[in-house]
Amino acid sequence: MCQLLNSVDGTLSLLNKLTFYAFPTKTLEFPHPKSSQYFRNKTAERWRFRGARLSLQGGLEASYHVKSSNKFKVSRNLADVPLLAGEMEPFPHVQTLRKFPKEELVEKVVMVRIDSSILLREEEIDQSSQSVSSAVFTIKYLHEAGAKIILVSDWRKKTNSQLRDAEIVADMLSSVIQHRVVTIKCDYSATLLKMEVLKEADIFLLQNLSEYKEEVANNSKFAELLSSGVDIFVNDSFSQSHKILASTVGVARFCSACIAGFHFEESLCQMQKVARTNKRPYVAIIGGGNLYDKAAALHFLVSRCDGLVFVGMMSFQIMYALGLSVPLYLVEPGAYKAALDIIQIARDRNIPILYPMDFWCMNEHLPEKMNIFPSHHILDGEILPKSWQPVDLGPRSLDEFNSSLLKCKKILWIGPVRFKFSGQCSDGASKLAQALNELRQRNCDVTVVGNMACKAMVMESKTVLVNDMIENASVLWEFFKGRKLPGVMALDRAYPFEIDWKSAYSNPAQPLVVDIGSGSGLFLLGMARRRKDLNFLGLEINTKLVRRCMDSVHQYGIQNGYFIVTNATTTFHSIVSSYPGELVLVSIQCPNPDFNNPEHRWRMLQSSLIKAVVDLLAPDGKVFLQSDIKAVALRMKDLFLKTGKGKLNLWNDQYHAKMNLGEWLEENPFGVMSDWEQHVIDRGDPMYRLMLSKSSGIE
Repeated sequence: MCQLLNSVDGTLSLLNKLTFYAFPTKTLEFPHPKSSQYFRNKTAERWRFRGARLSLQGGLEASYHVKSSNKFKVSRNLADVPLLAGEMEPFPHVQTLRKFPKEELVEKVVMVRIDSSILLREEEIDQSSQSVSSAVFTIKYLHEAGAKIILVSDWRKKTNSQLRDAEIVADMLSSVIQHRVVTIKCDYSATLLKMEVLKEADIFLLQNLSEYKEEVANNSKFAELLSSGVDIFVNDSFSQSHKILASTVGVARFCSACIAGFHFEESLCQMQKVARTNKRPYVAIIGGGNLYDKAAALHFLVSRCDGLVFVGMMSFQIMYALGLSVPLYLVEPGAYKAALDIIQIARDRNIPILYPMDFWCMNEHLPEKMNIFPSHHILDGEILPKSWQPVDLGPRSLDEFNSSLLKCKKILWIGPVRFKFSGQCSDGASKLAQALNELRQRNCDVTVVGNMACKAMVMESKTVLVNDMIENASVLWEFFKGRKLPGVMALDRAYPFEIDWKSAYSNPAQPLVVDIGSGSGLFLLGMARRRKDLNFLGLEINTKLVRRCMDSVHQYGIQNGYFIVTNATTTFHSIVSSYPGELVLVSIQCPNPDFNNPEHRWRMLQSSLIKAVVDLLAPDGKVFLQSDIKAVALRMKDLFLKTGKGKLNLWNDQYHAKMNLGEWLEENPFGVMSDWEQHVIDRGDPMYRLMLSKSSGIE
């Protein structure tokens, strides 16, 4: 590639290598918060810019109420409740292996966090299972792409009694994957040897992570050790995404790309499906216990669903809050107020809460003796407390539940039909699974969550789709509580749309210039009007500024410039990697430092962004950095040189002062200033500018 910058009369000008991309305008639709007409004709407020944030907040749906008996029926009132409380991005668009350029995997070292509960089960692994096949496909896909793969996971004997050491696990994985898996030790002294070891095979298995307390503590040094020599991190263990682990969160700080595997991606889609209220009536069947701990999640469900059906230990807390007679040994301490709040929300929304009418109970002193008791009259015993203990749902309860669910269009079953004294399986769970399977065959959308519920569903129907089951309920409970999932948030963001570059620019083959944090766009708009032979792209998180910039693009008929609303720190790679031409210049000008919080200072310059810039930059491509704060400029320079690992060098020009340590470009090399740069110059303060160049011998 020819030199990006040329000298002209003692000033620097861009040489036929810079351009702006005009990204096609497309609408985003959001439901109007004041009109139920949305649910009839899907009309919605339209947004002009594709970069607008997508989330499920504000997507207000119609609610339903029951008029007679316990049948769920549609009403026209709105449930004016956001999907999740707080300013949360519930489903961030993450970078996935499916979308990641396959050619960038060649000869890369890829660490894959696998799910031992899927690939290392006690029972014989069903290769036709969707969860198994997608988990295996992640590994095979990387192998076929030419990557070196390091598998990491934790396993315990409760998952599989045969799991004693890494060699046995490696043999099991070799059988499942149909490729040889070799063990590798996680040793603080073996870091430098890793690259030599990687020559022995293509797929490796690291030691059992459950042996390291640093894993659960998310120890930074341990995470750095795990990721030493690793280029790309692939998380394919969705069941651990609610935890903060060194192998799922910590390693993301040290890898150039952190992406979701095929199984992780499918699981995230399943969770999205559960949260949607696209079919009505939508009813949640809730099993299990610990109502106090799950109160926030139950608030979410009672605010979105059209009815709740309690089939586990939580049903006693609801009954107790309703004033029914419940043996005190069945009452959960501290859950009374939480249960009252849930009941109040249901009353305000005019939706039903159903609880069991009767129970099968076992006599504590005569275990073989069983009897049916009404839910409000379980004998407590004055002389022998806890004489009768509930073990399963009674026949009247099951009949009542089944009849109430007949007209439902969507059902979520989360948590086991199990009580403190139940066995591993209950007949009530089987009968409930039978009823749900019949509804599923009538086009009811049924999703089953939790190990016991999934097993009951599989036993009753061999045709149930794995896509309708989520085995790990903990992840979904945490999501319903409104909490961000650390394992999801640690992954790189992907821009949520496919970019039609041909519509974006008049000539999408021209070299590309990207300004990260483009602000009011003064710099890029000026450059685009001067250099028609280059395309210019501004990435800015402020929606209002992007709107103004795009208005200027249309007003002045600029065909080589475009601005996108996005957080460039997390989406730079997914946006720029799809561009058909070369990336020849990246500029970062005057980022705002947060001096009140050292941990957040200059957080725009995270290692993942710098690595993405360096990887995508063309040979001889340039990085332009400037700030009116010297400490910020020095920090940016040091981070780029350190993270670039020798791929970037300080750029020198014969018409300017040599850029040795502590020396800066005296003038703006482009002759076009940003608005803040102009402000700083006008007040007579210095700007600290520097240019970095990517070695032409490195691709």
